[in-house]
Amino acid sequence: MASIFPVILCGGSGTRLWPVSRPSRPKQFRNLVGDGSLFEQTVARVAGLPGFEELIVVTGEVMAPMVRDQLGDVPATILLEPQGRDSAPAMAVAAAFVAGCDPAGICVFVASDHYIPDGDAFCETLARTYDAAASGRIVTLGITPRAPTTAYGYIRPASRAPETVVDLAEFREKPDAETARRYVNEGYLWNSGNFIAAAATLQAELDSYEPDIMDRAREALTEATDQDGAKLLAEPFLRAPKISIDYAVMERTARASVIATALDWSDVGAWNAVADVTAGDDFGNRAVGDVVLSDARGCYVRADGPVRVAVHGVENLAVVATEDAILVCPLSEAQAVKDIAAQAGETPSAPANGPAEWAALYGSWLRESALPLWHTYGMDRDVWGFHESLADDLSPSGANRRMRVQARQTWVFGRAVQLGLPGPWAEVLAHGWRGLDTVYRREDGLYRTLAMASGQSVKDDALLYDQAFILLALSVSGDAEVRALDHLDRIEAAYRHPTVGFRENDNRPYQSNAQMHLFEAAQAWTECGNSPRWCALADEIATLALEKFIDADGAIHEVFAEDWGFAPGTDGEIVEPGHQYEWAWLLARWANTTSDDRFMQAAHRLYANGAKGVYPASGIAVNTMGAGFAITDPEARLWPQTERLKAALLLEDGWTAETQDAAHGLWRYLDHPRRGLWYDTMHPNGQFKREAITGSSFYHILGAVEAVTG
Repeated sequence: MASIFPVILCGGSGTRLWPVSRPSRPKQFRNLVGDGSLFEQTVARVAGLPGFEELIVVTGEVMAPMVRDQLGDVPATILLEPQGRDSAPAMAVAAAFVAGCDPAGICVFVASDHYIPDGDAFCETLARTYDAAASGRIVTLGITPRAPTTAYGYIRPASRAPETVVDLAEFREKPDAETARRYVNEGYLWNSGNFIAAAATLQAELDSYEPDIMDRAREALTEATDQDGAKLLAEPFLRAPKISIDYAVMERTARASVIATALDWSDVGAWNAVADVTAGDDFGNRAVGDVVLSDARGCYVRADGPVRVAVHGVENLAVVATEDAILVCPLSEAQAVKDIAAQAGETPSAPANGPAEWAALYGSWLRESALPLWHTYGMDRDVWGFHESLADDLSPSGANRRMRVQARQTWVFGRAVQLGLPGPWAEVLAHGWRGLDTVYRREDGLYRTLAMASGQSVKDDALLYDQAFILLALSVSGDAEVRALDHLDRIEAAYRHPTVGFRENDNRPYQSNAQMHLFEAAQAWTECGNSPRWCALADEIATLALEKFIDADGAIHEVFAEDWGFAPGTDGEIVEPGHQYEWAWLLARWANTTSDDRFMQAAHRLYANGAKGVYPASGIAVNTMGAGFAITDPEARLWPQTERLKAALLLEDGWTAETQDAAHGLWRYLDHPRRGLWYDTMHPNGQFKREAITGSSFYHILGAVEAVTG
């Protein structure tokens, strides 16, 4: 029999089990159900595996003391992550370590926080996978569903053979309720997140599909240092792409297998799951600690603090009390506790601290993930230009394509060329211009708004907003100033206001937003061009902002009357925190260029008022404010976070707490399971909206990353 190396993956903070589970002591180290903590139960369970050779624990630095304390007498090698990078890098490091101990060694990857009361049955099931693993298969443990649930991902086996290793046909994300019922009826299994594979097999598949992960893992292990008997992984681990093993390997490999089992299993991911595996009374109540129940039905009541908890006349509630917090919610809403924890400030610490760490994190995300992903999946090689958006599975979405997305993506890859980032970005830049000039350029030289993927025009009108992005894209396109000046002539002829500034070609012609992007393009050309027209244009718009767009309270307004007075009604009251920050950044840059302190003073006022749009519950800049800077739309798009970070880096005095918060806030959007994608909209409760990922945000993100990396 090959040597068996159990690997306990011990990360995460378990925020759905707040207030018991905290970042300082996550759920796996708490006594939630059964004897001992979930981590202690996991250690005892895997120590009984047939062929057990050596235990490995992959965990974070902050959890190391808790791991050591709860290992008991079981010896283990502890691999410390300097930063959590999701399951694929963690498993890669463990596989590299096991291969160094035994080239034929088999890894059994298990989570530290699952509840499996029958340890013997668990070991027997896993022992049935050893031969398949030794022959080169990667086997996952699929749980026969007890009922439909939206809490787990699902697996479709290629055939039905309980307790037998069969080919794995398909992974599915967490479904809605109707889909979950269909999956159960069709024989799908719950995805338990446990994997069995030879170390050599896993390394080979990672080398094939995600070589950056495996390379960084090997480097991090080779350069690891001792920390109180544990191995602290070196800096290369921070540069490993952050991605789960499902996305990195299991959804792509031809070696995936599954063994179906009816084990009693739970990831105890929320209080309703804890209640399900806790013994109850005749009325369906589950009580833990000093609890008094009166006329209650179907409740889970837990007292972990010094006070007695009594409930009366209620049904199907979770009531959880600790020494400093109390949670009361319907058991059916237990998944939402994560959002409550976020509002209570119980979120994990930021993944980086200080400018150097953030620069490394953001820089590697851009170079190693985002640019390659959007080149591979976001560029339409078969037709022209770029896809409007991508779904989570990287398939293109959106029947029509906005010109501004094409111009922004062209700028992104042109800017990558200017910055000297490695990759075929010059080819992508040329590809973008072919689409812009063949599909969007009208006979008058201006660029239309919208086209189908086939190239057929949908909206032939030309917006000032879009023309500004043509100028910006030209600024990164090599020797293009003659062409840019020609396009500026066309803008002057089509959009010039009779007195000062420019009019937009839509139903609200007098606005600041389009001119802001014209200001940005003029500044870009001031830096790389030779014509004095660029400086004159930038100075005109900057002065217009000071004299007309910004009110006495330091708010940049969006909509105006023909004489540039503030528009009447609610239109004139709209204030966007993102634009407060974006104008602050642009005016501060222009102040540094011109040495005109008026612009810097205005930038600081705008910046300070932008902070009034940071929602206290989430720490994220929201979409809109109204009169008196009152928040009117607490949802939060991604782009205001990029502008907040850029402005903070330029206007804060050094790396402050605000800069750190801004860097962390944006990272929350970029911390997507498919590294290189992002979330676009955060709800007020801290959850992200499930929607297609639009390429237009890449322009904002690259600007922020460039500001962080310097």
